[in-house]
Amino acid sequence: MLTELRVRDLAVIADVTLPFQPGLNVLTGETGAGKSMVVDALALLLGERASADIVRPGAEKTIVEGAFEFGTAAHRHLLSPFAALGVELEEGRLVLKREVLREGKSRAWVNGSPVTIGVLSEIGSLLVDLHGQHETQSLLRPEAQRDMLDAYADADVERVAVRDAHARLKELEQREAELTNRQADVRKKADYLRHVLQEIERAKPKLGEDEALEVEAKRLAHAEELGRLARELEEAVDAAGLTKAQKILASLLRVDPSVGTWQQLLDAAFASAAELAQAARTYASDIEADPERLSAVEQRRDLLYRLQQKHGPTIADLLAARDTAARELELLDTADLDLRTIAADREKAGEEFKRATEALTAKRTAGAKKLSRAVNKLLPSLGMEGGRFAATLRPRTTHHAQGAEDVIFEVRLNEGLESRPLARVASGGELSRLMLGLKVVLAAHDAVPTLVFDEVDQGIGGEVGGRVGEALVDVSREGRQALVITHLPQIAVYADQHLVVAKGKKGGLATSDVEVVEGESRVKEIARMLGDADMATARRHAALLLRTASATSASQSETPSPPARAHPPR
Repeated sequence: MLTELRVRDLAVIADVTLPFQPGLNVLTGETGAGKSMVVDALALLLGERASADIVRPGAEKTIVEGAFEFGTAAHRHLLSPFAALGVELEEGRLVLKREVLREGKSRAWVNGSPVTIGVLSEIGSLLVDLHGQHETQSLLRPEAQRDMLDAYADADVERVAVRDAHARLKELEQREAELTNRQADVRKKADYLRHVLQEIERAKPKLGEDEALEVEAKRLAHAEELGRLARELEEAVDAAGLTKAQKILASLLRVDPSVGTWQQLLDAAFASAAELAQAARTYASDIEADPERLSAVEQRRDLLYRLQQKHGPTIADLLAARDTAARELELLDTADLDLRTIAADREKAGEEFKRATEALTAKRTAGAKKLSRAVNKLLPSLGMEGGRFAATLRPRTTHHAQGAEDVIFEVRLNEGLESRPLARVASGGELSRLMLGLKVVLAAHDAVPTLVFDEVDQGIGGEVGGRVGEALVDVSREGRQALVITHLPQIAVYADQHLVVAKGKKGGLATSDVEVVEGESRVKEIARMLGDADMATARRHAALLLRTASATSASQSETPSPPARAHPPR
């Protein structure tokens, strides 16, 4: 969750570092002090589009940095999507940084490594939900609504069954389409394939045959010359002068017996010469001109050449073309049977997919009714007596891997208005409170660890404000975190950490600063929100509100569901 946010040179903020804790963090301050600038900074950090006019006058750029820590098992589900984005946690810590230059350019980093704004936005959607004037809420996305409903309905098993059944069905449909297309293609060129097969089979080419024929053709074409040369070689070897060499060596031996080993060399030369002469004699006698054989060899070479020109440059290519044609023609004999088998499997897979989608639809239908009842039961206590929420299932004409219907969260904010999809409802306090109600109901199934509410108190006060505060306590339990910007003391008193934004002047420019308030400083801030920070009555009232809220929060912690309904007095 978010542990620290540093903002530099953003509008009225010069340089502010905000610490955050688990649980409920509340920001308060005078109107115009710059509270919403904190949310704007967080939105920038999470990938929202930026413009150059946010840069503080006199500064070159706006810088926003945020540190997130993941120290509980509740956050382990984030590791896989982070890994898919190429992000690794360093000792359970993630640091995001965003710069917006005066000329409008924007840059971003994650753990010191540069990333695109798109990647920053994807990471941000996993970490923080912004509710208020911003439109980055995960619950506005149809796929998030579907995932939330399925988690709430305990439909994980059914979702997996639908996904797997759909994958099996699609695989069979693809195989069937591919085989049908191949069968049609083979039918179109069946005559050609038969011609190829017959032509190559009649020729019966053999590997290496073309090289052997080339050698034989040359011998036959030059038979007379080869015979003459072989006979001349035989005569040259016989007259090689080895006899004279024998006489000379004998004379040497008479004078110097030490050269006796040369006799072995000379004997070997005599033997080699005789062997060579015999080979030449045999070659000359065997070779003869054979016009008929030469003609047959050339015809065979010409046949192979034509086939190689048509089906490949080598004998191996001819044999491969033969085998391919045979396999494709065989397809005509086997495809019908294979298609019948695939069709039977496809029909069975279709039935399995239908059963799986029906089971998922049943879970979703029950879950949608339960979710709608739970949220609608909570809305009046959040100041939305005329509001109605419905998780709607819209059947699809074509089923897909997510089931037989689309899941759409619809809402009617006031009596007399028609229900509209949540994504089409204008942002504002009512939408923020509706989101808060959803978050309370879905808290156990919501994966986003940090929630930010900017306008949740718009148009409410008194007892409703207290109940909104209780709801905020609910959604910030068990390793979760909420950040709320509020004007209502009935909400602020529930904070686990209370930050106050104040505006002053620095260097002739309006400048906002933030501090954490505790003890008497916090009582004074609550009194200010009640009307007068210096009035003793307001301070006593503030202290009473804080004590009552503390008791209520403790009661809620001891009794997780339903949330306690004790309220601080107005």
